[in-house]
Amino acid sequence: MVIIYDQLGTIYGYIWYMPQLVETELWFLPFVPDSPTASLFFTITLLSFLVGKKWPLIEAFGAVTLFKYGIWAVVMIVATNFTGGTLHWTSYMLIVFHIGMAVQALLFSRYFRFKLKHLLIVALWTLTNDILDYSLGIFPWLYSGLHPYLTNIYMFTVSLSITSVLVFHVLVARRTGQYKNDIPV
Repeated sequence: MVIIYDQLGTIYGYIWYMPQLVETELWFLPFVPDSPTASLFFTITLLSFLVGKKWPLIEAFGAVTLFKYGIWAVVMIVATNFTGGTLHWTSYMLIVFHIGMAVQALLFSRYFRFKLKHLLIVALWTLTNDILDYSLGIFPWLYSGLHPYLTNIYMFTVSLSITSVLVFHVLVARRTGQYKNDIPV
């Protein structure tokens, strides 16, 4: 059931991003569709569990980004409301689904087996994505009332990337006993 939920969310997400993807230069396409890419990697992770495979880098990427973009989208939708934007029924649907994304990542953390090296690669990717988003303006399209706050949104986004990596480092490293070889948190 969760796999179907994530697949549908992935498809909807790529459709939602389509107008922005059409306007994005080819080189930057991998950095634009954040939430659907996160749910895609998480879906691959769940499918790998079903067939008995472990792909720790995919697990780390799926977990960190699913959690991060789940929280990020909810905050941006709520911020839209506070800055004068109108929320539609789809806004509330997106809030529910994005909260679900973050919760899923936490609930499945007990099955993850990635190591610090995998999280460092994911940290490099997510922070690079954040820098490109806000230096090149390829961040997900936001309500215009949020644009005066882009510096704050950028700082929040980077902080959320770091927090997401640390959350999964603590959850997985503690459970798997990796602290003896990892950087302590």
